[in-house]
Amino acid sequence: MSSDISPLEIVIRSIIGLGIFCALIFGGAGTFAWPEGWLYIVVQAGSWTYMVLWLEKYNPELLKERAELWKRVTKPWDKVIVILLMVGFIPLIGLPGIDVIRYRWSKIPLVFEILGFVGILVSSGLMFWVLKINPYSSAAVEIQRDRGHKTITTGPYKYVRHPMYVGAILNMISIPLALGSLIAFIPAILMTVVIVVRTYLEDKTLHHELDGYAEYADTVKYRLVPGVW
Repeated sequence: MSSDISPLEIVIRSIIGLGIFCALIFGGAGTFAWPEGWLYIVVQAGSWTYMVLWLEKYNPELLKERAELWKRVTKPWDKVIVILLMVGFIPLIGLPGIDVIRYRWSKIPLVFEILGFVGILVSSGLMFWVLKINPYSSAAVEIQRDRGHKTITTGPYKYVRHPMYVGAILNMISIPLALGSLIAFIPAILMTVVIVVRTYLEDKTLHHELDGYAEYADTVKYRLVPGVW
């Protein structure tokens, strides 16, 4: 287990991350008077905080591994993908305030905003389920041989081979809805494409490098969407 990052450092990083999060949302809006923005922060940050606290209690090793993302990204193509996702996060979170509050370009019915928040909660629940079931759910594409990495076949992995990415995609698509921004669908869709590419490349890596994965893939046929792909 890596000991480079202490629990205190994880807390500090989380606080800094939340600050950046708020700056993007309300900086774009130019005001703090945005109920949907505040609700989004409460829902999203609350979900993340719960996951972090759960991991700290039940799987601190995985929490530290996920906090050391950049150190653990070793494959050149994965470095590119991680950078693209980090860059894409900026307009995904920053554009809605510019669009909906500052210039009022988009007008989305309230029912779709509600669906967006439901989607965020469902996606958070799915990702938490993955973290509970899969103790090797690193944020980097890697085979954790030092931890006895093995193929997981239970929980959401009974239905698709990459349920964490299903949750991530649902989250990204739900954010523009929740915040009422049509323009934010542009980075959401582009980031979805990037995740689909990562899914394909990670799946190939697991086929070649993880014992038992090829046999598992023969049983669970689909990567992200049952009956489709």
